[in-house]
Amino acid sequence: MAFRKALQLAACGLAGGSAAVLFSAVAVGKPRAGGDAEPRVVKPPAWAGAARPGPGVWDSNWDKREPLSLVNLRKRNLESGEELASRLDHYKAKATRHIFLIRHSQYHTEASLAKDRTLTPLGREQAELTGLRLASLGLKFNKIVHSSMTRAVETTDIISKHLPGVCKVSTDLLREGAPIEPDPPVSDWKPEAVQYYEDGARIEAAFRNYIHRADTKQQEDSYEIFICHANVIRYIVCRALQFPPEGWLRLSLNNGSITHLVVRPDGRVALRTLGDTGFMPPDKISRS
Repeated sequence: MAFRKALQLAACGLAGGSAAVLFSAVAVGKPRAGGDAEPRVVKPPAWAGAARPGPGVWDSNWDKREPLSLVNLRKRNLESGEELASRLDHYKAKATRHIFLIRHSQYHTEASLAKDRTLTPLGREQAELTGLRLASLGLKFNKIVHSSMTRAVETTDIISKHLPGVCKVSTDLLREGAPIEPDPPVSDWKPEAVQYYEDGARIEAAFRNYIHRADTKQQEDSYEIFICHANVIRYIVCRALQFPPEGWLRLSLNNGSITHLVVRPDGRVALRTLGDTGFMPPDKISRS
């Protein structure tokens, strides 16, 4: 009965379009010794919360920069249609953001300390190739934001030689970590729950801080490079496309690969390339 009622609420729109309501309303029968069913509430997956409107429904205000949401509600109700339209136009983004997510090059994985995990000779070659590829695009890059981990810093230093004049900014937000427990799980990679709790909040903060539509003051399209790590990039891609973020581990990225996201002024997001290493010779490609 609970399952049928939840479906009725969802069908009538009374559930607010949220999959979380449907999941939390369902009681699953667990047989007891006496033959009765013991109600058990199924915990909704993380992506079924209020931040996600429901499967197949695009949230146009995903970055909280939809013009109507930026207008003061009290003033909005007092303004005429013409005044409101003028204010909304003021809050509309005018430029497109091109976001290039670069995975660091191959590094020495055997070092016990993160600071000692420097690039391998192959990794340095990969960074050179990635830098040449980015330079060949002929774009006016605005900035390079990179993780503060050694392998990302060294990859940045090599790539930036091919992009003279582009400023570099280091951040701890883009450091590698465990963003969210993957679904399906993998047997050979099981971080402690506290790692998901700590890393997940930081990586989500990186997404909210860096991935959004252009500021209203930005007049021209921008081209920004973010050099970081596979887990971070995969999570960002899932969040930006509003795919269930638990699926991040289903994606695979090579070292030095280029992922290109486009964020339009109206908030639409497109994935131009994912983990591109087609510019590298086959013997220079690696994933470790």
